[in-house]
Amino acid sequence: MATTKAQAPAGGSRRWAALFCIGLAQLMIVLDGTVVNIALPSLQRDLGISDGDRQWIITAYTLAFGSLLLLGGRIADYTGRKRTFLIGLLGFAGASALGGAADGFEMLLAARALQGGFAALLGPSALSLLTVTFTRPGERAKAFGIWGAITAVGGAIGLLAGGALTDYLDWRWCLYVSVPVALVAAVGGQVLLDESRREGKARFDVPGVLLVTGGLVALVYGTSQAEADGWGSATVVGPLAGGAVLLAAFAFVESRVPQPMLPPRLIADRTRGGAYLSVGVTMVAMFGAFLFMTYYLQIVKEYSSIRTGVAFLPMTVAVLVTAGGLATRLLPRVPPRTLIVPGMLLIASGMLWLRTLETGTAYAEGVLVSGLLLGFGAGMIMPVAFNYATHGVDRRDAGIASASVNTAQQVSSSIGTALLNTIAATATADYLASRGGNPAVAKEAMLEGFVTAGTWAAGIVLAGALIVAVLMNSPRPELQAGAGEDAERAGSVGDAEPVPTHS
Repeated sequence: MATTKAQAPAGGSRRWAALFCIGLAQLMIVLDGTVVNIALPSLQRDLGISDGDRQWIITAYTLAFGSLLLLGGRIADYTGRKRTFLIGLLGFAGASALGGAADGFEMLLAARALQGGFAALLGPSALSLLTVTFTRPGERAKAFGIWGAITAVGGAIGLLAGGALTDYLDWRWCLYVSVPVALVAAVGGQVLLDESRREGKARFDVPGVLLVTGGLVALVYGTSQAEADGWGSATVVGPLAGGAVLLAAFAFVESRVPQPMLPPRLIADRTRGGAYLSVGVTMVAMFGAFLFMTYYLQIVKEYSSIRTGVAFLPMTVAVLVTAGGLATRLLPRVPPRTLIVPGMLLIASGMLWLRTLETGTAYAEGVLVSGLLLGFGAGMIMPVAFNYATHGVDRRDAGIASASVNTAQQVSSSIGTALLNTIAATATADYLASRGGNPAVAKEAMLEGFVTAGTWAAGIVLAGALIVAVLMNSPRPELQAGAGEDAERAGSVGDAEPVPTHS
């Protein structure tokens, strides 16, 4: 039977230094999902990219990232999580440098796809390293509080960084900025992280790899085409239907092969299933909010790029305060849904607050309130969800469990953004049509689209909150400090799982 090979856990101070390196990698991954957004107009002009092709600068990253995550998780389990982490960092740095130096659309597109591919190695290995590094419940809660805060605020930081770099330097620095970050994380990771892997001959579920990769590519591609072609077009319906068929076939295969890439037991667990769902639904709302608020502030309120980025700072602070304070303290003491469900209700309230917006609404009365509600909600959800998404998992499956929650995050953000953007565009077009296409009401029409899509997002989050409340019925965790201390003294991270267990 395969076992997990690992070195002894690092000492206390070394573990927290290692968390800094792991957190840098996660910040870079999330940040790169949005840092290019604000730079799109500038790079489009510089490289002569058409309006029809510009979406691929974003989609190339999310497509490669979302579709290859499960494979990346299995590679980390078998070839070594530290090794995969370092390869992912160096590859990401190289791809970022290539993108920054791009002299045409094709070169930039290839660089963004490479970034996504290396992120698919980096994301699961980073989270699985966090899982096996922090085993004592109290430290685990703090570590996942920091991780959840990074994940939740990374998109907003990306918008701020993108605005600042584009205004004061050049759009190319939105890509170059990842190079020093990746190199610092790689050097620190080489020194501070311990290797862990699943022993035995690497057995990759080739049919599963092909089916899940093809299915996720089809889903992300189909939703990315919805804005331009409409949900009823062949370029959308075909890929979505094909993706559904491929994923159904993947589920069938995984239940029958001896070494499945994604063991069904991982997602069948009610607690982990609830964690995956809460992450996915949260990302739908958060990325929708980033999109709508960015356009509202820049087009309707006529903010500059940097001022738009600064406008997201209160949301970032709210996430940090809630994730680093409230969630971290309560995570080891209360059932997970006690934090996740109220957090989802806050996010739904933040999306509904968009209904109060008018073209003349002051920032403090509109975007600020909505951003704070979203930030407080995300700060309550993300640390808990990421903790329980990898909680109780056999160490041999740490990489694939980490990949699964990353997949939920990435695919949901891609599909959710496309869905909400299409709803907004349709509502805007209907508003203009009802007023004879009068260009004088263009801003009001755009705002009508954002409000309508925000209402749909709130409904999705509320439905998710109801499901999580019923599904995620895990009781209050018991703190087994003694077990954690025994494991640490024994110098083994593979024999015991000293994380919260359920009575």
